[in-house]
Amino acid sequence: MQQQRFQDCFSTTFSTYPSMLNYHEMQSQTSLWTRCPVKELYVEPLDLASLLAAEDGFAPGISKEALYDTMENLGLAIRVNGAYYPVRETAYRSLLGRAKIGGTALPKLEKQKLADVLNNCLRLFKQDALVLVRDEKVSAVHSGDDADYSVLPIDELLNVLQTKLDERFPGNVFKEGYSDHSVTSAMWELPDQKKELLGTYSKMLSAMGRAADAEKLIRRIRFTPADTGIASAKVSAFLLAGISPIHIGGCVAVDHRNHSRVEKFEKLLDSLFAQFGDSVKRLQGLLQIWLSYPVNAMTRICKKLCLPKKAATEAIKMFEDSTGNGPATAHDVFMALQEVLFNLKTAKAPQSKILLVEENIAKTLSMDWEEYDLAKAVDY
Repeated sequence: MQQQRFQDCFSTTFSTYPSMLNYHEMQSQTSLWTRCPVKELYVEPLDLASLLAAEDGFAPGISKEALYDTMENLGLAIRVNGAYYPVRETAYRSLLGRAKIGGTALPKLEKQKLADVLNNCLRLFKQDALVLVRDEKVSAVHSGDDADYSVLPIDELLNVLQTKLDERFPGNVFKEGYSDHSVTSAMWELPDQKKELLGTYSKMLSAMGRAADAEKLIRRIRFTPADTGIASAKVSAFLLAGISPIHIGGCVAVDHRNHSRVEKFEKLLDSLFAQFGDSVKRLQGLLQIWLSYPVNAMTRICKKLCLPKKAATEAIKMFEDSTGNGPATAHDVFMALQEVLFNLKTAKAPQSKILLVEENIAKTLSMDWEEYDLAKAVDY
């Protein structure tokens, strides 16, 4: 597995907490964080016609396989402190950030022209960049100012979270973990706190004839850190009500800004655990909101949240087939929205995209549902 980590498509899963912690401890030890003046960064195209393809000037340890993989993906190399490195796709957005440029036209440029644009802009700035080199490639090009980007090692965050879970929720069980070059996620189950956290919600489901659903309820939390600039370190509340976990809000996040430290993450965990009951109450409240036109409401919500069209359309059709657009609760629609996530997973959508959609769907717990419950149908 180690020799394949250079690949932009690399991902791995974990079935135990020790294996995930060990992976990220090794990653912390082998990753290189280095500062360099932004104006001294220099980008070149990386292709078979490039002189760089012959490996001249590349940092020690960069394999031919890593170079060829980069040619098939972003196709750029960058000089950092006198040595060249292939650039991973995860670094593209942060590299544009250092050059203070953006736009949808840039990826359409030929690689040489894109490199020229970047270099012309990079040389204008005196600030430092904080460059992350990981698994033979540059994975991110952050601001060198600690107020703009603070390193929060994932292995340290994992240790803090596990310690807090053991204190607050004895008997917690690590269920699964995932890591790729852009995002990491881990899920824990809280089996011994079911009555404490879900008692009232379970009773309400049972009173509505959904005792089987109530019996399946399990409380989970998920941790999603990222050090490539795409997201903050987040811990979110989930509910397992069948096969797939359902994001029910209750999220705390530590952004990589304003001199953030691991200690701040530790303090915020206490506030998250205090919010667990509130997030379940919001879900309970959906059981008491009746909609006259639930399919129309679901369609409008999908448009409001800009959910992926194909996955959302299929979920709406399935819900309409089951309800006929007769009266239903907001809770019914919320559960139907989870089918969007199932469709994305079936289509093998990137994990980062699925995580974003999960967070957007969780926003419906605080929406004004009457605003979307209208008789006029809409297309999506």
